Amino acid sequence: MNPVPITRPIVVAANRLPVMRTADGWAPSPGGLVRALLPMLRDTGGTWVGWTGNPDDEAEPFVVEGVELHPVPISEEEIELYYEGFSNDGLWPLYHDALRESTYSADQWDAYVAVNERFATTLAEIAPPDAMVWIHDYQLQLVPKMLRERRDDVTIGFFLHIPFPPYELFSRLPWRTEIVEGLLGCDLLGFQRPMGTSNFIAAAQQLLHVDAHHDVIENADHRTRVGAFPISIDVDDVEAMAAGRATRQRMSQIRARLGDPEVILLGVDRLDYTKGIGLRLKAFAALLESGQLDPERHVMVQVATPTREAVEHYQDERHQIERLVGEINGRYSRIGLPVIHYLYQSLPFDELIALYRAGDVMLVTPFRDGMNLVAKEYAAAHIDGDGVLVLSEFAGAADELTDAVLVNPHDDEALQQAIMTAVEMHRHERRKRMEGLRNQIRKSDVQGWADRFLGVMDASAN
Repeated sequence: MNPVPITRPIVVAANRLPVMRTADGWAPSPGGLVRALLPMLRDTGGTWVGWTGNPDDEAEPFVVEGVELHPVPISEEEIELYYEGFSNDGLWPLYHDALRESTYSADQWDAYVAVNERFATTLAEIAPPDAMVWIHDYQLQLVPKMLRERRDDVTIGFFLHIPFPPYELFSRLPWRTEIVEGLLGCDLLGFQRPMGTSNFIAAAQQLLHVDAHHDVIENADHRTRVGAFPISIDVDDVEAMAAGRATRQRMSQIRARLGDPEVILLGVDRLDYTKGIGLRLKAFAALLESGQLDPERHVMVQVATPTREAVEHYQDERHQIERLVGEINGRYSRIGLPVIHYLYQSLPFDELIALYRAGDVMLVTPFRDGMNLVAKEYAAAHIDGDGVLVLSEFAGAADELTDAVLVNPHDDEALQQAIMTAVEMHRHERRKRMEGLRNQIRKSDVQGWADRFLGVMDASAN
């Protein structure tokens, strides 16, 4: 059933604008979210509010692909305090099961408040009457309440792309009440998983003693609907690229350059401590040590995309991963044929699609992830109907991709067994499972996700 078209003005707000600077000016950033929202904004005359990515950038509003973009300036000091500090050294580890100790600083919190106020002020100034304002992610959790105080005529939606933690963890945050109050400024509050919804409701009840019935929170004179809206990918785009002649040729080249192994195991992650790359490498090494995997027949490719390189935790993670790769290659590689091919770089999307197609076993084993779209991209790219996905049960994608080999990545033996199950799986079972994965991702692509959220948001206006 086609969604009811949205006729009201739409304004999107996110930490970053959906563009990047090139030699020829501004160009749309890669990624499914941008591909889904930019055409919608263009068709509805919508606007996107966010930071350009450059410190102290006082850029004027500009237009890319027919969409008006409103930059919000962020100073170099605020990048350190609001972005690298409170958002990524405070909220990120806390929301990902406190895998690293968070740092909580009043200076960082003050910068977070200041930047959120700047976003709210910009939105209040530029949103047309009766607009729908869709705010994204953990960097802007105070904006909904701030915007509602400035503009009570707009409908406000918020989508959290990362997990929302259980109250036992969330309660560690000194400004926990302010965060919940900020989010309750929404008309619609969306999470990746039902677990995120229930965790937030529990936090709101504990901290503010609100009433919640059927996923609606009653807060003073305002109602906030909460729910799970699992994000997806542009399935048609991935499949079209995977079917292209250039991708098929590149896939053959990749297999040949890897020595035409029997099985290629593949990992594609941002280099983040939440992704479980180190335990994955140790599991691979243990299977080589036990003889269950043979370096002449089984190789691994690990792509680690650089991220937050100025943050100490990420520097430590990179050094640990690179040391592990060196140790494993030093022990099990042959001359000219490493057993692990490690790439610390960002790859173009067409190269990733070729890698997905070349990979016989995809290892997606984060300790905690809001969704993990790599898992969905891998299934979409395997238009040949073959391949096996090993997937952490702590990734949001595990709710939908039940035909993957699901695993608890904290359990070393279970992870090794899951890898061997995938490697040794009979062709008939591989194809049956991949058919299930592909059928599931076709049910809702990223455009369907956006349409569903906006439709519920439109209907949720108080």
